[in-house]
Amino acid sequence: MLGAGIGPDDHVVEIGAGTGRLTEVLALHAGRVTAIELDHSFAEALRRRFTDRVTVDVVEADALRASLPSAPFRAFGNVPFGITTPILRRMLDAPGTQVQACDVLVQFESARKRAQVWPSTALSIGWLPWWELTLARRISREAFEPPPAVDAGLLSVRPRSPPLLALRDRMPFVALVGRAFERGSWPVRRSLRDVLTPPTWKRLARDRGLRVDAPARDLSVFDWVAVFRTVYR
Repeated sequence: MLGAGIGPDDHVVEIGAGTGRLTEVLALHAGRVTAIELDHSFAEALRRRFTDRVTVDVVEADALRASLPSAPFRAFGNVPFGITTPILRRMLDAPGTQVQACDVLVQFESARKRAQVWPSTALSIGWLPWWELTLARRISREAFEPPPAVDAGLLSVRPRSPPLLALRDRMPFVALVGRAFERGSWPVRRSLRDVLTPPTWKRLARDRGLRVDAPARDLSVFDWVAVFRTVYR
């Protein structure tokens, strides 16, 4: 399943190659695979395993700091659960970069949270104008060796086409959303009252089908884009 849609023209970056089980599958389909692995013993084993595969490049490095390709690439990986958010931030915080797709196995609850429609989170809303996040599959913990404590989920990320906002809008958009979520369960009309007048919010909420006292988590990415455009029009 992970090889679906990969062709000989694709450059794939694998995050945390480990023993190379996924690397082997990716190498069968992609034109080039850059396998990033932090553990020295695993990296050495990978080099021996793929010594005759000129299309596989093993990079011994921290995936959070390793150089990423300057040309279009796809990212895959069985991501250590503890660094799921930093990895996603590295891939998605700069929309318009060379990441063409990102498919990662992460803790199931993390994948569900990132892909869910409600309640929304500031982190996901900050990505969604430019990316579409989908929980593609739940994978039992028993499918792994050794099995982790919880099930995994395949989180698939694709660029949104067309994007809901321009790239130049990302920083002010994330800042606006962050201000509302910082105030927890406060209604948006209260948390953003210095930039959104009560009559304007009331009209916007009515047009969007939102409760007047809706908190930040009740707004979808489309609602937040409407709020942003209202504030910055």
